[in-house]
Amino acid sequence: MSDLKSTFLRFYSVLKQELLEDPAFEWTPDSRQWVERLVEYNVPGGKLNRGLSVLGSYKLLKEEQELTEEENFLASALGWCIEWLQAYFLVLDDIMDSAHTRRDQPCWFRVPKVGLIAINDGILLGNHIFRILKKHFRGKAYYVDLVDLFNEVEFRTASGEMIDLITALEGEKDLSKYTSSLHRRIVQYKTAYYSFYLPVACALLMVGENLDNHIDVKNILVQMGIYFQVQDDYLDCFGDPETIGKIGTDIEDFKCSWLVVKALEQCNEEQKKVLYEHYGKADPACVAKVKVLYNELNLQGVFTEYENESYEKLTTSIEAHPSKSVQAVLKAFLAKIYKRQK
Repeated sequence: MSDLKSTFLRFYSVLKQELLEDPAFEWTPDSRQWVERLVEYNVPGGKLNRGLSVLGSYKLLKEEQELTEEENFLASALGWCIEWLQAYFLVLDDIMDSAHTRRDQPCWFRVPKVGLIAINDGILLGNHIFRILKKHFRGKAYYVDLVDLFNEVEFRTASGEMIDLITALEGEKDLSKYTSSLHRRIVQYKTAYYSFYLPVACALLMVGENLDNHIDVKNILVQMGIYFQVQDDYLDCFGDPETIGKIGTDIEDFKCSWLVVKALEQCNEEQKKVLYEHYGKADPACVAKVKVLYNELNLQGVFTEYENESYEKLTTSIEAHPSKSVQAVLKAFLAKIYKRQK
């Protein structure tokens, strides 16, 4: 893994430098300095799992053949495009959520002198993806498919974000809307496509595959993305803040979390009253009452059952795939997330 990461990191500064010298714009020292700080602050600071997955998946699809320098570069460039996409979403997400910190530092719009300029900065980060694709992939047979893939995934993710935001509008808090089908829709569109399907789809295009022939792969990865988000929802309440690196606030924030959906499905009228009265309130006493209810309903046990069932279903679907190298890619994804604690 460290080899993979060092290969991947090696190409970041090349891509950043190209963007800072893009001939389509007349740069000034101030504008170049601003964009460099924007990119440095927002793109390389996360865990880089999505980006690394493109390079890792491509290697597995090539059945561990030694990659040329160009192959390493192109697969890494696509991985970095996903990291740029993530940065673009997060910069705008944090403004909409009025968040304070991200990755242990102030959100970009909270940085002095940035403020709402961050909206345009987010748009710029999104544009950088297509500058990278044009410069390095324009001559490839799969260029149009790549551009189409990024557009498609961006549209689905923004649409997922929209249903998430309009479901919890201030002053319209209504728990009766929170059903498992709404939860699945939010998660599938907001997270699963760009975090799970996109990295593998990029690798498949690079090895010359037609994505229309891999609908089953897309379905498996989307299911995996849903399972991943359910884990996140679970860890938000039951995870160790030291391990996951944050204190969960889904209850206070009135999130359409898998836990509250399950609680609503399983509780009696008395318990439902407790949920309606206390869910979505910042008061620690209200949060504690919701957590007591979750324990009464044994949601930890319900989650363990869901996790085991998901793992079995996913493993069965993966092993039914005719290609061993595609199986290897999917199994690598599943191994990374199964029973994770953070």
